[in-house]
Amino acid sequence: MKPLIFIAFLIFFAQNTFAQAIKPFKKGDRIVFAGNSITEAGLYHNDLWLYYITRFPNQEITVLNGGIGGDVAKNINDRLAVDILGKKPTALVVTFGMNDSKYYEYGDRTKTAETRKIAVDTSLAYFQKIVATLKQHPRLRKIIMSSSLYDETVKNNDNYFPGKAATMEAMASFQQETAERNTWDFVDLMGQMTTITVREQAKNPEFTLTGPDRIHPGSAGHFAMAYLFLKAQGMAGKPVSVVHIDAQQSKITETQNARVSSLKASSNSVSYDYLAAALPFPIDTVPRVWQNWQTQAEALEVIPFMEEMNQESIKVMGLDGASDYELRLDNNLIGRFSSAQLAEGINLASLTNTSQYKQAEQLIHIMGEYRDLERKFRNYTWVNYNFLKEKGLLLDDSQKALDTVMANQDNVWLKSKTEDYKAVRNPASRKVLEKNMAAIRKQLYTLNRPKKIRVTLTAIQ
Repeated sequence: MKPLIFIAFLIFFAQNTFAQAIKPFKKGDRIVFAGNSITEAGLYHNDLWLYYITRFPNQEITVLNGGIGGDVAKNINDRLAVDILGKKPTALVVTFGMNDSKYYEYGDRTKTAETRKIAVDTSLAYFQKIVATLKQHPRLRKIIMSSSLYDETVKNNDNYFPGKAATMEAMASFQQETAERNTWDFVDLMGQMTTITVREQAKNPEFTLTGPDRIHPGSAGHFAMAYLFLKAQGMAGKPVSVVHIDAQQSKITETQNARVSSLKASSNSVSYDYLAAALPFPIDTVPRVWQNWQTQAEALEVIPFMEEMNQESIKVMGLDGASDYELRLDNNLIGRFSSAQLAEGINLASLTNTSQYKQAEQLIHIMGEYRDLERKFRNYTWVNYNFLKEKGLLLDDSQKALDTVMANQDNVWLKSKTEDYKAVRNPASRKVLEKNMAAIRKQLYTLNRPKKIRVTLTAIQ
């Protein structure tokens, strides 16, 4: 497919796909994300979980990683009964397509149509097996999610497989059709990520939500995926909190998701007690994907997350226009603002020096610890399904299984996961790991509780 024709196809695809509106998760939900290495990385669904932790601190949910590197629909089907449904989810998100659509097979362009047909037919056949199993669980909420995109158009000489993206689009189509036929939820990541990519590459051909390999999203790409999922759940327009005050009348004119009390106001000073019902979402500035230097913060340049989903708004009308004002939270200086800025409104969620932002920021590091522990279990599962299964030793934590693993350390992938496998297969060690993960979940829902703050605005003399 010629580049200009392909770009036109992408634009058509992006404009003719949609994300079905789906209900938010509810208190007590256990959500499993089943997928490949992009899911196994543990970022996009942890970003989504952190949003829920900060925005709905009293509505505890649990998000569980069901991803395995290299997986296709066949592998997900193989793991479905034990590894995935064994986690006892109330909601299951199933995503695949990146590996199903093949890679180097596109080197011979005369065989692209044949490659696509084989890939789509094979993936669909195993997806139908997944669907048949899921139908046996009527109480389970099913969410089908198209893959993140393969970036075929980024200016990059690596991993160029012309025609792969169109194969993935065909898979997204049967995923969507199946979801709609069964009245299941469908989230279209690929189409919406394509929309962003086409728009941004028109300005910068080197832009990508993936990375050097065109395949694996970096931290920015993962955050965009979480944002798109949350948008499908109707989270756009839901503020952290809103507090609007008329200083001249000493009157609260609007509050959302917050309680305000003990207001004292005049044309040159305002003070009140403020208790939000949520924390701002903390933006990570550290790259989290191997060999990819994207940061979560970079995604803010291409998605309106702050504007749509992270507004902690304070607006004060009626202040003396001749003065600037110091904003203090519990007597800690946060910044200096003009009366015009305060009348227009300030987004406290964009200020990283507030106590509530620092409180939320702690959660990033705690979730990183959780992700590290959960990775051990995913590596244990990889060893079982990608190595021991073919030896007839699936989920056999015997000495024979361990000896078999140790005798094959020339397999670099197996070797890289062996220590985690050994830790999880051991009952005592496994129990400690599970206990630590449970403790972290409890900690997340303890440290996420908003605290009352005294807000003061004082004219600078």
